[in-house]
Amino acid sequence: MASNKSALVISAHAADFVWRAGGAIALHQKKGYEVTVVCLSYGERGESAKLWKQEGMTLERVKAARRVEAENAAQALDVHDIQFFDLGDYPLNLDRDAKFRLVDVIRAVQPKFMMSHSQYDPYNTDHMYTTEVAMECRMIAQAWGHNPGEKVLGAPQLYLFEPHQSEQMGWKPNIFLDISEVWDKKRAAIECMQGQEHLWNFYTNVAENRGNHFRRNSGGQAGGTPAKYAEGFQAIYPQTVDELT
Repeated sequence: MASNKSALVISAHAADFVWRAGGAIALHQKKGYEVTVVCLSYGERGESAKLWKQEGMTLERVKAARRVEAENAAQALDVHDIQFFDLGDYPLNLDRDAKFRLVDVIRAVQPKFMMSHSQYDPYNTDHMYTTEVAMECRMIAQAWGHNPGEKVLGAPQLYLFEPHQSEQMGWKPNIFLDISEVWDKKRAAIECMQGQEHLWNFYTNVAENRGNHFRRNSGGQAGGTPAKYAEGFQAIYPQTVDELT
């Protein structure tokens, strides 16, 4: 049965959830959420260059290594559940059955919010395809005619996490989340991703920069929250409120 406080992160590759939403995951787990992560692929073909440079490497060995990395990172972030669809990458593609499998997960989790990639990414089309699929499967999960008798999905927000080169992606964050209290967990998860060590300091720097943006937008020197590390997100759907703040 789904938790009263649950969330779902849909990650194209096995490391994406760590770089881009590790802080949000750890923070919400700490707040009592059950966060489920779905990795559609291991990133075995396109995001494992360090492993492929080793002599005698095979596709299955790369997959196994990336799975262990992701499982260790999930443990560092206190992830409630991580699922691997193993659909292949570069290119990633979901047929009808794979989409329905994801719909089944969405309905089982009944997330209060969902997270996935930017809507445009010319450097990695697996990313933007994942968000297209996430939106499609969210829609299907809301349909009363899909598997009648199951509990349908409500209207969870879909937060798009930060792409690698945000200025090229049309990604505009309208939410900054202070992750300072769980930064140690995110950094530990980052260091689990041995196959992409070149990104460790890059995403540390991103978190520091977003911490600066959080401080500026929360009041800065006028008494704002002194966040040291933050993550940025772009909300897709309108928010419904009773009062403007």
